[in-house]
Amino acid sequence: MSDAPHTALDRLVNPHGRLTLGLELPLDNDWGSTRLRADRMAGRPFGVPDLTEHARLARLADDLGFAALWVRDVPLYDPQQFGDAGSVFETFTHLGHLAAVTRRTVLGTAAVVLPLRRPLLVAKAAATVDVLSGGRFVLGLAGGDRPVEYPLFGEDFQARGATFRQSVDILRTAWTTHPPEQGMSLPAWGLHGDRGLDVLPKPTGATIPLAIAGHAQQSTEWIAQNADASLNYPRPLGALRLKIREWQQLTADGPKPYLTPMQLDLTADPDTPATAIRLGLRTGRRALVDHLTKMSELGVAHVSFNLRPGDRPVDEVLHELAQEVLPHFPTIAPAAADSRSTATA
Repeated sequence: MSDAPHTALDRLVNPHGRLTLGLELPLDNDWGSTRLRADRMAGRPFGVPDLTEHARLARLADDLGFAALWVRDVPLYDPQQFGDAGSVFETFTHLGHLAAVTRRTVLGTAAVVLPLRRPLLVAKAAATVDVLSGGRFVLGLAGGDRPVEYPLFGEDFQARGATFRQSVDILRTAWTTHPPEQGMSLPAWGLHGDRGLDVLPKPTGATIPLAIAGHAQQSTEWIAQNADASLNYPRPLGALRLKIREWQQLTADGPKPYLTPMQLDLTADPDTPATAIRLGLRTGRRALVDHLTKMSELGVAHVSFNLRPGDRPVDEVLHELAQEVLPHFPTIAPAAADSRSTATA
C-alpha cells in the first residue's frame, strides 16, 4: 500500500482536528412517521426512497458545503428480511452521475460488498469514478451481512473473509502505476505477464483510499494495516472512546481517520435534547452540536448523516444544518473548479 497522501481523504479530514460533516444518500425522509403513513395508504413498499429529487438535492448539498456524499451498496432488495433498498441505483453508475453534478464534495461508498463483486471490475469502476470526479473518491468496502445474497452470486458466505482479503490485494495491484514486468505474472489474478495485461484507467493518485466498514470478517490489526480509514457505526460515547483509542494505537505510526455514519432526526425545535434512536440521534441542533463536539474531541474525523428517520422536508433540514451546524465543523477543501467535474469537460 502506498504511503502517499490521498487527495480525497485530504478533502475529507480537517487538519485542525475538527470533524467534518457529510450526508448519506438517498436524501429522503421515507422512514419518518408522516411518510410511513402516506406510503402505507398508497400501497408503496417500505424502504424504497423517492429518487425524483436526488440530483437537485446532491447539488444543493454540494453548494451548501457538506464534505461528502456517501452511497450505499444494496445488491438486492429484500422486503421481508431487511426492507431497505438503500440508494436503489447501482452504486458506481450513481457515483458517475454524482461526479458530473457536484464540484466540491468527496464521493464515497458506504460500503461496496466486495466479496459479491469481481475485483478487477471494481478496480476499473472505482478508478473511473476517481478520474471523473477529479480525485474526490473514497472506496468504502464491506464484507456483507446478508447470507441470502451469496448463493445468488455464486459466492460462499462462510468464505467471505478470505475472499475479501484477496480482493483487496487485487484492487491495490490493479491500481499500481508501476509498468508491467516482462515475463512476470501475478498467479492469483494474471495481471501483467507476457501480454502486459492491465486495468485502465489509473487513479488520479498513487491509489484510491480504502475505508473498511465494520470488521468485514477481519482483525482490527489487519484493517489498520491494509485500510486508509476505518468506517464504523456510531456507539455511545464511552464505547466510542475505547474503539477510537484502539484504532489510534494500531495506526500510531501513520494516523488514519475514523469515520462514522449516523442516522439523524433533526427536530424543528433547536432545544430538543438528544435521545438515542437506532444508529443515531433524535435531537435539536444545539444538542447535536454538543454531541458532535464530544465525538470530535474523541477523535472522530468525519460524520455522515442519514436523514431518512426525520419527518421534516429534506431541503429544510439541509439548510438548517448548513447555517447552524456546519460553521462549527467546517469543510477544508480546495477551491471549486469552474466545471462540475472532468465528467462534464
